[in-house]
Amino acid sequence: MSRPRLPRAAAPLRHRGFRLLVAGQVTSNAGDACYAVALPWFVLAGHGGTVLLGTVLAAYGIPRTVLILAGGWASDRFRPHTVMLACDAVRVLAAAALAVMAAAGPARAALLVPVAVVLGAGEGMFLPASYSVIPSLLPRGDLQAGNALATGSTQLASLAGPAIGGALVALGSPAAAFGLDAASFAVSAATLLALRAALAGPRRAAPGRGAPSAAGHAAGHDARRGQADGETAGAAPGPSLRTLLRTERVLTVLIAVNLAANLGMAGLDGVALPALAHGPLHASAQGYGAILAGFAAGALLGTLAAGQARSPRRPAVTGSLAFLVEAAAIAVTPFLGSVAWVIAAQAALGVCNGFGNTYTVTAFQRWAPRRILGRLNGLLLLTSFGLAPVSVLLAAWSGRAFGPAAFFLFAAVTIAAAIVGGLSQRSWRDFGAAPGTPPAAAAVAAGPAALDPAGARGART
Repeated sequence: MSRPRLPRAAAPLRHRGFRLLVAGQVTSNAGDACYAVALPWFVLAGHGGTVLLGTVLAAYGIPRTVLILAGGWASDRFRPHTVMLACDAVRVLAAAALAVMAAAGPARAALLVPVAVVLGAGEGMFLPASYSVIPSLLPRGDLQAGNALATGSTQLASLAGPAIGGALVALGSPAAAFGLDAASFAVSAATLLALRAALAGPRRAAPGRGAPSAAGHAAGHDARRGQADGETAGAAPGPSLRTLLRTERVLTVLIAVNLAANLGMAGLDGVALPALAHGPLHASAQGYGAILAGFAAGALLGTLAAGQARSPRRPAVTGSLAFLVEAAAIAVTPFLGSVAWVIAAQAALGVCNGFGNTYTVTAFQRWAPRRILGRLNGLLLLTSFGLAPVSVLLAAWSGRAFGPAAFFLFAAVTIAAAIVGGLSQRSWRDFGAAPGTPPAAAAVAAGPAALDPAGARGART
C-alpha cells in the first residue's frame, strides 16, 4: 500500500533539518512580535516621543546595515546555521538586559541606545545566513514550498506574538514582553545547536536530484579543501560577486528596486504605524497588537497560497503586481478612521507581501550560485535595510511636522515607483521565466547542483 503524498506546501517537512529550523524560528519570531509591540509603547507611554523612538530605531538600524555584508561573508565561510547560532546567543543577553532596564524605570536613551546597537549588530550578521540556510536543507524542487512554509510559520507566530505582547504591555509589564523575547532567542539557539549536530553527522545520500542533502551541505563547506556546497571535486570555482554585478543586469535592477522601495518601509513599520495607532486612532496596546496581527494573518494566507501553487511563468512579474496592490493598501491606511478598517488594510497588505515575496525569493535562490549565496543575500539585504536609519529618522521628522499620514503616502509612492521602474526592464520581467542558466552563473554548474534561473516582512517588499 503506497504512502499518501503530502500536499506540495508541506513536502519540506519530510526533512529533519528543516523541521528544526522552522521550530526555532517560529519561537524566535513570536518573541520578536512581542518586542515589536512593547518597544514603541514603552518609549511613547513614557513620554519619550517619536524622536526618541526614531533615535533608538536608528541605533538599531545602523549597525545592522554595517554588518550585513560581513554576515553574508561569514555565512559562506562558516555555514549559515553556525552564524545564526552565534547571533542568537548574543541576542539572548541583549534582550534580557532590555527586560531588566524596562523593569527598572522609564525609557532613557542612555540605556536603550547601547542595547539597540547590540541587537542591531546581531540582526545584521543573522539575516544573510537566515536567507541562505534553506537551500542547504532542501532539494531544489522543494524550495518554493520551503520558503513559503518557513515564512508562513513565522507569520503564524506573529499572529500570537502581538496579542501576547499587547496583553503584557496592557498589564503594565513591557519588561515581561522583552523577557519573553530573550527566552525565544534561547529556544532558537537550542534548535540551531541541534541542527548543527545533525549536519555534523555521517554524510547521507542527497534527498533529491538538483540539491545536496543537509549532511552533504555540511561536508561541502569544508573550508580547508576550499570547496563550496553544490560543487564537485575539481570543479571550476564559479563567478565572483564582482563578476555577477558586472555581467548580470537583473542583479543591478534588483538592487535599484530594493533601494527605492525600502526608503519608506522601515519608517512606516517602526514609526508611522505605531504613531497612527497611538495618535489619530487612539488605539490601546492591544489594538496596536491586533493591527500587527492583521498583517501577519494576511501574510500567512498569501505565503501559504504561493507555497501550494505552482511556480508562475513569470515569477518576477507576478510578485511585482502583488507589490503594487500592497502599495495601494499602504496609501489608504491612514484615512480609514478606525482600528478595524486598518486591521483589514494591513491584512490585504500582508496577503500581497507574502505572495510576492515567496515567488521573488525562490526565483533568486534558484538563480544565485550557491557558493556565494550568503554574500549575494548580504548585498541585497544591505540594499533593503541600508536606508532604514534614514527612513526612521525621516518618519520621525515627518510625524512631528505633518502627522503620520504623510509618511504612509510617501512610502506608497516610493514602492509603486520602484516596482514600475523594475517592470520597465526586460531583465526583471524575464527573471525566472526561462529555463537554463544565466550566462555568468553557468560557470558554477557542476553536476546535479547546476543552477537555473527561476527573487524579501521577512522584510517588507
